[in-house]
Amino acid sequence: MKRILEQSRKKGAAYERLAAAFLQKKGYEILKRNYYSPQGEIDLIARDGEYLVFVEVKYRADSRYGHPLETVDTRKQRRIKGAARWYLRENGPKEETACRFDVVGMLKDEIIHVENAF
Repeated sequence: MKRILEQSRKKGAAYERLAAAFLQKKGYEILKRNYYSPQGEIDLIARDGEYLVFVEVKYRADSRYGHPLETVDTRKQRRIKGAARWYLRENGPKEETACRFDVVGMLKDEIIHVENAF
């Protein structure tokens, strides 16, 4: 079981790197990868112009269990928002900063980026 989890984490990290490269090509500056807080994890934290962007990355090899974007349900959104609040308390800029939540869904070779997903 431990080996399966380790392989899953490696695969997840590889897709997060692909998502980061995809976003960088769009002009995003990646600030942090895999931010962990007591509230949960944020896959990528980036800067897109004036926005501080919290990015969730989801991959599926096929759509048998649904599209990867569908997995970011309200429960997952709450966890990401809680982790984002934690990040802002720890690292946030002193002045008001516009924040946004994006999702990058990957299905086989397709990458779908949803800005301001929730």
